Amino acid sequence: MGRRRTQADRDAITIEIGYAFVSACFAAALAFGAVYGPALAFSLPPSTRDTLAVAGGILAAAVFVLRITHVLLGFARRPENDGR
Repeated sequence: MGRRRTQADRDAITIEIGYAFVSACFAAALAFGAVYGPALAFSLPPSTRDTLAVAGGILAAAVFVLRITHVLLGFARRPENDGR
């Protein structure tokens, strides 16, 4: 039940967390850019720009959390990582 983790196991977890974070940042930036991009490309009223910024921020945060969750749960479920 309580098997000790090897250094290789700890390294794999560290690398997976780093990958999850970097890929989540990239996906969140793309999501924000997709929503807020038109505000930069076109001359829109300030209220519309603010609305797009808020909507982009909310979407980016959601994408960030979902991406990290997806990557780390996928890692945990692999049989070689004591997945069930």
